[in-house]
Amino acid sequence: MKINTLIIGSGAAGLAAAVQLNALGQQSLALFTEGLHCGTSINTGSDKQTYYKLSLSGKHPDSPDLMAEDLYQCGSMHGDLALVEAATSAVTFANLIRLGVQFPHDLYGRYTGYQTDHDLRGRASSCGPYTSRDMCLAMIKELKLREIPVFEDRVAISLLCAGEGNQKRCVGAVFINRNTGELEYVFARNVIFAVGGPGGLYADSVYPLGHTGAIGLALEAGARARSLPESQFGLASLKFRWNVSGSYMQVLPRFVSCDVSGGDEREFLREYFPADGELCDAIFLKGYQWPFSCSHLPGSSLIDLFVYRETRERKRRVFLDYRQNPAGFDWEQLAPESRQYLQNSNATGSTPLERLKQLNAPAIALYRDHNIDLATEMLEIAVCAQHNNG
Repeated sequence: MKINTLIIGSGAAGLAAAVQLNALGQQSLALFTEGLHCGTSINTGSDKQTYYKLSLSGKHPDSPDLMAEDLYQCGSMHGDLALVEAATSAVTFANLIRLGVQFPHDLYGRYTGYQTDHDLRGRASSCGPYTSRDMCLAMIKELKLREIPVFEDRVAISLLCAGEGNQKRCVGAVFINRNTGELEYVFARNVIFAVGGPGGLYADSVYPLGHTGAIGLALEAGARARSLPESQFGLASLKFRWNVSGSYMQVLPRFVSCDVSGGDEREFLREYFPADGELCDAIFLKGYQWPFSCSHLPGSSLIDLFVYRETRERKRRVFLDYRQNPAGFDWEQLAPESRQYLQNSNATGSTPLERLKQLNAPAIALYRDHNIDLATEMLEIAVCAQHNNG
């Protein structure tokens, strides 16, 4: 097959590229994918999955340059890519709204944002735990309306290149057709490589089981990368793969470990903190701070490290218990930041579960939909790969 533009991958990035290029008049394009309903974007989420964009409301001024500086701050993102992402974020957000994604807005038409990780500008927006899934479903609908060619059950195994040195460029790809087992060669003037990060490499991961990723093909072909080891790890449930970040932590659940048979239960985090108030604040910040911010060291990753030590080094199982408060819990011992956030959010219930109902009720329903009742059972967790920020 010979086409002008080949898109590999059907997550949010690949779908957006296909729809936008077609809207701009590009007809000679095709999307190759393992499956429109495979991969990370359509299968994962969090307590309140966040879409990050240029601020479109609020009193704090914003600009592509300011947003790019924040994205680039830790050195993990190439400066040019940070600026492109910032500059085009409002356009892509508007396109999602046009396609019917239900991002919240006020009576005046302002798409209000909220602050994340001490970011003064309200760049974050969300339509619930499944924001990226809603985005994908809207774009898949548009993809079909536009009759954009899609080839499913194709696994990319190699990129085709021409030229040498600085003149080397990608001119296509080789796929295995999983239905026939045959190789298929696609030649293209432009190749958009939208396969996602290497999440499938990790044994403990929140990525869906069907996620494989293909970034290794680009590296094998000679593409340059930056900070690929900088994968973000965090806490996730095991029985149902899901991030337990954000409000799951902010409501201050009890951390419990036990031996492999379920006995010898103890609140292991207490050995690391001299006061119960400090322990609760650390749990709160685990759901409130972005672990890659230089200003947060040692920051919210402390809880991750202690859970890792308990599960991997001590060979014990770790659970979150939303039925009881951590031992020694006292509102007056919380730091003002933790206490005021929960009070301002009207999340002042007597147990973590009550506070989670007040702060983010869909977070409870999500687990109930997967036959896990946080009101009657503890939630087993581990430190898992969550994102790749390179």
